[in-house]
Amino acid sequence: MQEAININFDPNSRMTLNFLLAFIMFGVSLDLQWSDISRAFRRPKSTLLGLLSQFILMPALTFVVAYFWNPLPGLALGMFLVAACPGGTVSNFMSSLAKADLGLSVTLTAISTFLCLFFTPFNFEFWSGLYPGTAELLRSVELDAFELFQTVFLFLILPVFIGMLFRAKKPVLTNKIMKPIKWVSMVIFILFVVMAFLKNQDNFIKHAHLVVALVIVHNLSAFVLGYVVGKVGKLGEPASRSLAIETGIQNSGLGLIICFNFFPEVGEMALLCATWGIWHIISGMALSAYWAKAA
Repeated sequence: MQEAININFDPNSRMTLNFLLAFIMFGVSLDLQWSDISRAFRRPKSTLLGLLSQFILMPALTFVVAYFWNPLPGLALGMFLVAACPGGTVSNFMSSLAKADLGLSVTLTAISTFLCLFFTPFNFEFWSGLYPGTAELLRSVELDAFELFQTVFLFLILPVFIGMLFRAKKPVLTNKIMKPIKWVSMVIFILFVVMAFLKNQDNFIKHAHLVVALVIVHNLSAFVLGYVVGKVGKLGEPASRSLAIETGIQNSGLGLIICFNFFPEVGEMALLCATWGIWHIISGMALSAYWAKAA
């Protein structure tokens, strides 16, 4: 039997990660407007297909990948958690680089961030409970759904709401501080991840063979899923690219917060979320650069 993976991550580091995500989401939300949400009603088809890809098909696809791959239960639980998270914070930048439909990307980012308050806890519990290995693991942890709901609200939804409200009330000041805040928050987050990696370097290297290929296949499947949904829905090339990016770029920062707050003993989950967080930036940038040249 495979030995358990233990991640060195103390309570102070966990609290720092919580507030880092909140600060990052505040910075991201400064680029969002209430019109980004209302735009969804003017483009219902593309918005609904994007949400279908993110919140319905992506978790279902994850179940299929886990079923055939049969990873360790902790890694499968990490897969379901990543799939349940909303789109990542860099998806809009990647859509812009890829010459995708940036308006659709921004709309999906705004709406999925608020909808994840319900969909993240629901999808995570539903699909994890459906898969035999993770269902047993969930029962041993006794996950509190309301506490998970609170975590998503405090560190994701609330900072986005405050940021959008700040932009609406202080547009001139927002335009001045928006870029510096986004860059500073991302640099701090990357440094934090690097430091966490260095503290667990031997552990990551020792177990890389269990997780790297799994994350690559899972992430690639998500990109293909989003693109195919766009094409089947006859949305056109730019919108299909946006759906691919929104489906394949997940908020792994939220995933890590949930890992360390609710599953501190399941190191495999944190290992998968951390690996996804690194890999999806590499794969997303590579795909965006390819589409930028192909356009």
